[in-house]
This record gives sequence, structure tokens and C-alpha cells, in this order.
Amino acid sequence: MTDLTDLAAEITIDPRQAIGIPLALVGAVFLSLGAQFQHRGVTKVEANTVEATGGLNPRQLMLLLARPSWVFGSLMLGLAIVFQLSSLAYAPIIVVQPLGAVALVLTAVLNARLSNVKLNRASIIAIVMCVGGVGLFVTVAAFTAVDKPVTDENLVTILVVLAAVLTLFGFAFGYLRHRFKAIFYILGAGVVYGFVATLAKVIINRIQNSNFEWLTLLCVLGLLLAASLGAYFVQNAYASGPPDLVIAGLTVVDPLVAVGIGIIVLGEASQAPPWAGVAFVVAGSLAIWGVFRLARYHPQLDR
Repeated sequence: MTDLTDLAAEITIDPRQAIGIPLALVGAVFLSLGAQFQHRGVTKVEANTVEATGGLNPRQLMLLLARPSWVFGSLMLGLAIVFQLSSLAYAPIIVVQPLGAVALVLTAVLNARLSNVKLNRASIIAIVMCVGGVGLFVTVAAFTAVDKPVTDENLVTILVVLAAVLTLFGFAFGYLRHRFKAIFYILGAGVVYGFVATLAKVIINRIQNSNFEWLTLLCVLGLLLAASLGAYFVQNAYASGPPDLVIAGLTVVDPLVAVGIGIIVLGEASQAPPWAGVAFVVAGSLAIWGVFRLARYHPQLDR
């Protein structure tokens, strides 16, 4: 009983940290709305242009700026980013980042109503798997992980891994993009946005502690590169899949990567019991499997 009390004390959120929760929830609402409007703009541009496959080209990207729905969606996503970054300034990433899963449920309901396509049973089960898997993953992490400061060595490791990830995705897109489907863009965006969330938290903490030096500048550069590639992948995902599938990938893969960095690179789960490692694998696999099931059974996708 004492052990449970100690664990509960470790994850107690003080009033200041609690401010981050509603901020993250409001950000999730804007994320859902932004995804819906951006998806509409991308599909209209695709329908009005006859281009070779292999990703949106510069001409199509410029045409998006002339679509009011896409511009409005971008404003909504901008507000989502503002609220999400604000939540990170108040609360730990392990608390607020997974709350983005709320956007998946909202987007699924909105998309079903606006497209007049009812979600089938398989899709609903997939969404439950996504949200449930992320929820279980983060719950286990909250009770077993310990918050550790990001040292310069940790930060260098994160930046090196990010550079490798960006290079890998860059080569894959350059040589295999004609074979890509929505799931690649969704997973790719989720992975790089996981790094964006981690770097954003690091940058915010360093600015708050007046520790802005060359390594922080590298973090800003890495964040901008990752965010740019992630945004491009998201637009291509909208062109080849429904918005709720895109949001499923982002709200599942993004927090798994962000929390995974904390566990693997920062050693935040070094004191966790063996059962926690098993729970991480099961929960993460459940959430990822949910994304693939949604990609397979979503009623708006061609078979």
C-alpha cells in the first residue's frame, strides 16, 4: 500500500501543471477542426489538377494557398500548435501530449457527419484500439517513469537520431514515393512530430532557465526541419486518406515516439519493474495495430 502511495505522489500534478491539461484539450479541438478543413482543401486541389503520383508537387502546394478551406484549416492548426506548446510550458510532456488522442474521436465524428459516410464496426474498433493503447501506454509510464533532466549529451543523442530519421525518410521519399500510400505518410509524420514535441519541450525549458546557446539553436533548427517534413507528409496523407486516419496516426505515433525518447534516451523508465516493459510493448503494439486496422477497414478508402 505504501508503494502505491509513493507512486501516486510521484505523478501528483500541482495546480500550475494542471493548467496544461485544458490547454492541451483545446489544442486537440483545433487540431481536429484544422485537419478536417485542410483535408477538404487538399482533395479539391487534387481533383482540379491532373498530376503524376508521387506526392504533392510545388504547383499543387501553391494552389493550396488559394483554397479558403485549406487556409482556414491552417489557421486552426496554428492555434492548435499555440495551445499545445502552451500546455508543454506548464505540464510534463507525458501528461499533455497523449491528450491529443481526443482529436481522433472528434475528427472521426466530424468526418462521418460531413462526408455522410458512417464508420463501420471495424473502424470503430480500430479507433478504440488507438485511444486505448495510447491511454494504457501513458498510464503505465506515469506510474513507473521518473522525470529526468535533459543533459547536453542526451540532447546531442536526440539530434543525431533525428538527423538519421530525417535522412532515412528523405531517401525513402526520393526513391520510393510513387509506391507510397497514406499509411507511410501518416507514420512518417507521426515519427517526426514526436521529435518536434520533445524538442519543443526542451527549447521551452531552456528559454525559461535562460539557457539559450548553440545547442538550443541546433534544437530550433532540428524542430523546424522536422516540422516542415511532417507538415508535407500530412498534406500528402490528406491527399490519399481520410482526415480521421491521418489524425489517428499523428495522435498515436506522435506520443509513443515522444514518450519512447524519454524512456530509451533519457532513461526515464530505468527504475521501472519488468512488468512495465511488457506493458509498454503490449500497449504500443495495440495502438499501432489500431492505426493499421483503420487504414485497412476505413469505409472511405479504396480497396
